[in-house]
Amino acid sequence: MKLTEILPESLVVAELQGVDKSAVLGELCEHVATAYPQIDATQLNAVLWERERLGSTAIGDGTAIPHGKLGGLSTVLAAFGRHRGGVDFQSLDGKPTRLIFVLVAPEDSVGQHLKALARVSRLLKDPGFRERLLAAPNREELYRIIREEDDKY
Repeated sequence: MKLTEILPESLVVAELQGVDKSAVLGELCEHVATAYPQIDATQLNAVLWERERLGSTAIGDGTAIPHGKLGGLSTVLAAFGRHRGGVDFQSLDGKPTRLIFVLVAPEDSVGQHLKALARVSRLLKDPGFRERLLAAPNREELYRIIREEDDKY
C-alpha cells in the first residue's frame, strides 16, 4: 500500500493552528470531513479520542499517528498536518509533536489498517524525511516530499 493512494494532496495541512492536542485533532477532522462529506467531523474526532484514551499515538521524535475505525468507509483514508511549534501529544519522549498523520479505516478492516500504520511508521522513522517535512515551505512541497519518500519503498 502506497501512502499517496490514501492521502490526497488536499488533506495535507502545512500550518496547523491548534494550540493543543484537542484543537489539532479537531482541525484535522474538519479537513477530512470537508474532503469526504460522508464523514462527520465530530464522529471522527470521537473515534480518534477513543483510541487516544488507550494511550497516546505520539510515537516520539515529534511525530504522532492518531488512528481509528469508522463505519461507512470502504477504504483507509489519511490526512497529514504539520504544526511548526509543536503541541503536547503526551509522547513518551516528552517532545512536542509537529508531524501528525491521521489514519481512518473501515470498521471491519484489519489488514488495511495495519498496513497503513506500518507504512507511516516506517516513513517517520527516517530523520531526514522528518527534517524535510519540517523545512518544506508549503502544502505542495510537503506532498512532493511524501510522494518521493513513498515511491522509494
